[in-house]
Amino acid sequence: MTDEALEVDISGLGPGQMRALEHGGVSILLCNVDGEIYAVENECSHAAVPLDEGTLRGCELECDFHGAVFDVRSGEALAMPASRPLRTFSLEREGQIVRLRL
Repeated sequence: MTDEALEVDISGLGPGQMRALEHGGVSILLCNVDGEIYAVENECSHAAVPLDEGTLRGCELECDFHGAVFDVRSGEALAMPASRPLRTFSLEREGQIVRLRL
């Protein structure tokens, strides 16, 4: 992991919405949970499929392929078939800009 930072404009990313982006060969999913932004790797730890096709309900992200559920705040796997957490990325927010630590 590098100490690189990525700046992203999150205007238009409302509560309950997600946005996928690609950086340095890593797909990252930004999730807006009640105005707080969280960043996780956009790949299910169970089946290696993109999570941006899933469903975000509060802080829980469900993979639509097999039903695995994750907490986007911590990456924790909450429901089988996933048993491993998602990789998370720390970020700092200034208004409508977030800086992701990669």
